[in-house]
Amino acid sequence: MKNLISRLALGLAGAAAFAPVALAQVNPTASSVQEEALMRALQSGQTVTGRITIPDASASVLIDPGGRDWAVLHSGTLQWLSIIAVVGTVLLLALFYLMRGRIRIDSGFSGRKILRFNAIERFAHWLLASTFIVLALTGLNLILGRSVLLPIVGEGAFGTLTAWGKVAHNYLAWPFMAALVLVFVLWVVHNIPGRVDWEWIRQGGGLFSKGVHPPARKFNAGQKLIFWSVIIGGALMSWTGIMLLFPGEVGTAADWQFYQVIHAVVAAVMSALILAHIYIGSIGMEGAFDAMGSGEVDENWAKEHHSLWVEEVKGRSAPAEGRGASATPAE
Repeated sequence: MKNLISRLALGLAGAAAFAPVALAQVNPTASSVQEEALMRALQSGQTVTGRITIPDASASVLIDPGGRDWAVLHSGTLQWLSIIAVVGTVLLLALFYLMRGRIRIDSGFSGRKILRFNAIERFAHWLLASTFIVLALTGLNLILGRSVLLPIVGEGAFGTLTAWGKVAHNYLAWPFMAALVLVFVLWVVHNIPGRVDWEWIRQGGGLFSKGVHPPARKFNAGQKLIFWSVIIGGALMSWTGIMLLFPGEVGTAADWQFYQVIHAVVAAVMSALILAHIYIGSIGMEGAFDAMGSGEVDENWAKEHHSLWVEEVKGRSAPAEGRGASATPAE
């Protein structure tokens, strides 16, 4: 009798052990219904979310159709915009150089120098220029690097360059913004548009015709265009860049994507303008680099390209010259 009771007890214990397994089996019909609902949601463009136990609601998103649209925009439109801005500008500048050649000083070098930019102005300019170049290259790598640079240098080198580029992009943004403020404070008074700028524009700045030198003050209309483009564009890039550095303050993923589009578009436009600026300030115009190199420019260059400014400088230095001071005027 005892043996029978023991066997019954063991049998009941075994049945109890296996009972939960049978009850936990998934209903294949119910599973297929859930898959159908999931496919309908995806096809209708709905966002698919799951359950979470953390405060961040965005972590519950499993599939976001807007993310697919953003991926297409990032890998398509923004890439082509960047390519057109950089490559297109380089080709146009090359064509302009072939047609116009280097803009020479018509009257030749005089040997007399005029101080155009002091040390503080040159420091602000070069800080802004150097940080922008690094930011532009590292930002361009984020958009075009995978399709352009990766096949050339390989995965290892590309990964290292991109990682360091990200660090440089994040940290050099701050001295770029500081330089932007400094440049604005130093030069805004010289970049207020005036009537003389319309004459400069009407004559094309003398860029397309030899021997034509429209009057200009310290900055001509073309330089004023660069100045305000850099200030406004730099401010937009700074604001959107801060939003991208601190995405928790931005809001939704759609807001973050919006800021990145603005950041990329403004960067592409500014890159094109800065390339033109670099061209004119180096190989495009004889004597122009001296302004930001030593800070002193040849007097004949200054008279041809900034005649009204030269008159102002000479007018201020005339009393000092009369007292036997140095004949070199200073700004």
